[in-house]
Amino acid sequence: QVQLVESGGGLVQPGGSLRLSCAASGIIFSFYDMNWYRQIPGKQRELVASFTAGGTMNYEDSVKGRFTISRDNAKSMVDLQMDSLKSEDTAVYYCRAKKDRWPYDVYWGQGTQVTVSS
Repeated sequence: QVQLVESGGGLVQPGGSLRLSCAASGIIFSFYDMNWYRQIPGKQRELVASFTAGGTMNYEDSVKGRFTISRDNAKSMVDLQMDSLKSEDTAVYYCRAKKDRWPYDVYWGQGTQVTVSS
């Protein structure tokens, strides 16, 4: 049984920091591209950051220089360090795992709420 469990969300003031973690089980973690998405009610889920199985990192333009994605294959975990948070970062953040080879399975976590407000 595959599980992705996010943690670390919460309420933070503008300019503050949060660190999200996603613990994976039931998969060969090193075979998976790991992503963080976020979703605001009424809007489409958007890709925030990626860390591929091959070691490539990418970020959505609005978070470049503020967010850092990291992964630990030995622990089957991917983190998202979020600094200089803005109100527009408020969303539910989701962890996604996508296998980098056939059959390209995709799994999602349940999401964790991040609220940036004074």
